[in-house]
Amino acid sequence: MDLIPAPHQMERAGGFFELGDGFGIEAGPGTEDTARWLRATLGAATGLALPPKKGDEYDVLHLSVWPGLDAEAYRLVIAPHGVHIQGGSPAGVFWGAQTLRQLLGPGAFRRAPLPGRTWRLPLTEIRDSPRFRWRGLMLDVARHFMPKDGVLRYLDLMAAHKLNVFHFHLTDDQGWRIEIQKYPRLTEVGSWRARTKFGHRASPLWDEKPHGGYYTQDDIREIVAYAAERHITVVPEIDVPGHSQAAIAAYPELGNTDLIDTSALSVWDTWGINPNVLAPTDNTLRFYEGVFEEVLELFPSEFVHVGGDECIKDQWRQSPTAQERIRELGLKDEDELQAWFIGHFDKWLAARGRRLIGWDEILEGGLAEGAAVSSWRGYAGGIAAARAGHDVVMCPEQQVYLDHRQDAGADEPVPIGYVRTLEDVYRFEPVPAELTPEEARHVLGTQANVWTEVMEDHARVDYQAFPRLAAFAEVAWSRLPAPAERDFADFERRMAAHYGRLDALGVAYRPPTGPRPWQRRPGVPGRPIDGPPPNR
Repeated sequence: MDLIPAPHQMERAGGFFELGDGFGIEAGPGTEDTARWLRATLGAATGLALPPKKGDEYDVLHLSVWPGLDAEAYRLVIAPHGVHIQGGSPAGVFWGAQTLRQLLGPGAFRRAPLPGRTWRLPLTEIRDSPRFRWRGLMLDVARHFMPKDGVLRYLDLMAAHKLNVFHFHLTDDQGWRIEIQKYPRLTEVGSWRARTKFGHRASPLWDEKPHGGYYTQDDIREIVAYAAERHITVVPEIDVPGHSQAAIAAYPELGNTDLIDTSALSVWDTWGINPNVLAPTDNTLRFYEGVFEEVLELFPSEFVHVGGDECIKDQWRQSPTAQERIRELGLKDEDELQAWFIGHFDKWLAARGRRLIGWDEILEGGLAEGAAVSSWRGYAGGIAAARAGHDVVMCPEQQVYLDHRQDAGADEPVPIGYVRTLEDVYRFEPVPAELTPEEARHVLGTQANVWTEVMEDHARVDYQAFPRLAAFAEVAWSRLPAPAERDFADFERRMAAHYGRLDALGVAYRPPTGPRPWQRRPGVPGRPIDGPPPNR
């Protein structure tokens, strides 16, 4: 049974349970959403109606919440007379249903039944639970916009791999993607750019078409509800104080107007780290409080991501207004000014029952009390935060940035960064060995990040994400041995079956033998980095 991610315990008996036309579902309290999902997905794939049935009948899938299990744990029993999925919570039941779908074979991932198929399940018992509570995917829709249907599709792909946190990168220099009713110019102006750099920022190539798009507030509500039905939490990211040129283009007063003519700025059309950052003024704080007020209404998540990364402070060093604010607050330098800026929103969010999370640059100048850290510049930021008693999500660039290239071959499209093969991702360990057991408890989990500067459409996103996201999902869910001891050969064997599931789902993954001809981007420059990445 080629399951991905690998379950904690599995006992296989001989024989099979066959699903006939009379096969139905008994949905206990709290499992109704999973029953609806099964009817929609398995019903479409198999052609079976899966009607409601009572527990004393045969040919029944029994769904139930059993408080004796951990919240996301499940127990799946396939016996000659019926099938049982018990979960410690509705989420556990749902993860058990995902395993059931895999056991039915690749055809269960299609949207209509193929002729002549019979459906059967191997008699088995599986007991399973996740290693981490945060099993995340970050998707950047600011650099290249992904229409709503594409986002919903990625939520389905996450659910199929038992990932449960969708980090939604909604704003950046190259685009503002969420409707804020109080500030309509954020989308009227900030959601599109006149042209786009094609390839790495050093590339001479341009796509001269305008690029843009945004999600209405009803789109966001739909995305959040769709995710919740799949037990996925959506964590929004509104980037401050750097990565903000799209917002400044829409509202020039947000920038350092005492230093540059911010009214001349447009939404950025290239890549890299942008020097145009938010002004540290009361006006900026009030503006973003208005943004976050609407964000909190749309996203019920515990955490709200505020970015905080790659804030070049040259303008603050030269801005009389910024320097006056440093003196007024009694701060030492511009790093402490950013810490003050982030700390303001930490307190503001905490007063509303939410928690701030930011990239590891928020450690510079002092970390706001209660803030959590996304450790992206290697492990060091996460180690420092955990030792200081702050919660951490491990997402080191050198290990799980899926925009990095998958192979050193000349055919690899727009090669960025280090080579991170499927095996490299499979041997990634989220918890640094330097942490004590007490410190390690602050590691909430891990996250793979997909930055889309060189991914112009969903096929390019698919290529960069898969199959590596499947390996990452196993790292996040399964209790694997130390990296050097992991059985990658067994994972490859199970992936042979999993490629069939991805094919059925229409995922344009990178084949093990290399890119297909239409997946290449000949002549489009990237930024490959040779040698092994630093492991720190």
